Amino acid sequence: MAIEHIAIIGAGQMGNGIAQVSSCAGYKVTMIDIKQEFLDKGMATIEKSLSKLVSKERMTEDEAKNALSRISTSTDNSSASDADLVVEAIPEVLEYKTALFKELDSFCKPGTILATNTSSISIDSIASSTKRPERVIGMHFMNPVPIMRLVEIINGSNTSDEVNSDVVEAAERMGKTALSCNDSPGFVSNRILCPMINEAIITLEEGVAEPEAIDGIMKLGMNHPIGPLALSDLIGNDTVLHIMNVLHEGFADDKYAPSQLLISMVEEGKLGRKSGEGFYKY
Repeated sequence: MAIEHIAIIGAGQMGNGIAQVSSCAGYKVTMIDIKQEFLDKGMATIEKSLSKLVSKERMTEDEAKNALSRISTSTDNSSASDADLVVEAIPEVLEYKTALFKELDSFCKPGTILATNTSSISIDSIASSTKRPERVIGMHFMNPVPIMRLVEIINGSNTSDEVNSDVVEAAERMGKTALSCNDSPGFVSNRILCPMINEAIITLEEGVAEPEAIDGIMKLGMNHPIGPLALSDLIGNDTVLHIMNVLHEGFADDKYAPSQLLISMVEEGKLGRKSGEGFYKY
């Protein structure tokens, strides 16, 4: 199936980034959120990002204007009814996602692919809320979407080969590298990344080293572009805790148990960059 119209549910940091790369790839885009103010903020972010690309001569002013002209906005989910691909980018709460996918399934075209940008929630759990599990797939973009090259494509147990192929092709048209895996707690990216971050937090908790030393050793010794504690602050310590809980519950293995320090920091509101304080102050 030829994908030409993409609807994105959610105009936040991930959603507006997906809308931007989709429109720049020539797709007709509908960005949907529950409030007009969220849409306005999302569009302002896209405009600012495109202006930066123009100033860096990575695209022309006409290309930026054309990309913007391909994006429409709506506060009504039914605006996705004519889309060929719907990408969900709402908060990481299973109940929110299953309710949305059930709704989308009720009015989207039979051939519409329903994709989730989830970073950790089971594709099968989301797909079970629809009558088209073969057309449900994970499309995990990395943050920030316009810059990061990877899209982790996650196949559910019932996702068809055709749907995988169509979504990989769409991601590649957006200038991304699409790498596929099968549904499993944390998929590949967060199954490997978050336990490493958690181990760095345990290292701090045990007094082995200070944050600057832990991050510096991983940056200089392992060639990581950012240290694990700074990365946790960037991702959001609450998000890291959520993913560790998903892994711990999904695998029923205490090697995935979140650090007590991480739990305490989240309870104290030290979420990282978004709250102004985490392992570092911002």
